[in-house]
Amino acid sequence: MPALMYHLTKISRVAAQYRTEQLAPLGLKACHGSYLSAICRCPGITQDQLARRIFINKSNVARQLAVLEEGGFVERRPSPEDKRAMLVYPTQKALDILPRIGEIFREWESLVAQDLTEEERALAVKMLAKMEVRAGEWMEGR
Repeated sequence: MPALMYHLTKISRVAAQYRTEQLAPLGLKACHGSYLSAICRCPGITQDQLARRIFINKSNVARQLAVLEEGGFVERRPSPEDKRAMLVYPTQKALDILPRIGEIFREWESLVAQDLTEEERALAVKMLAKMEVRAGEWMEGR
């Protein structure tokens, strides 16, 4: 595996473990933080839009939304314009824990970036953002 992808993959795996431990007391799994963050930012987002926004395939989004709905974190409603489309809304329960989810994400970033200077951190963000654009383009072109 090329060095860059090797390191990104390892960081991603450890980040998932961190989120698993930190989100468990809230009744959430590692992936749910990203779902709830996006849904709370865009109430009424469609499942398809959510899948594209967080780079997850539609079937996984549908499964995880069912888990979140069962846990009382989201509500799904048919779109008035297109009955085939489901709109996703956060519940008050989700809105109440959103600040903690943000803290968990910030704590992880601080932990892994603690040895970087501000300049290095800014450069890393800039480079990763460029890579994210390419990854998103690939995802959209499928």
